[in-house]
Amino acid sequence: MYIPYILFALFYLFVINTMTNNLCVSKEIPEEKQPKIFRTINVLITILITSSFARIYLV
Repeated sequence: MYIPYILFALFYLFVINTMTNNLCVSKEIPEEKQPKIFRTINVLITILITSSFARIYLV
């Protein structure tokens, strides 16, 4: 039952990372700032995915 949600979460994280990369390229963000941007967005998306998982399956 959890496997479809985990697969969706991984796919969603991949799509968000792809869009973040496109943003960095289009806005010409320097290479030294990109890891911080990716880390911040990944942490926020992981919190969003975890909280939605808890709301769907645990409550």
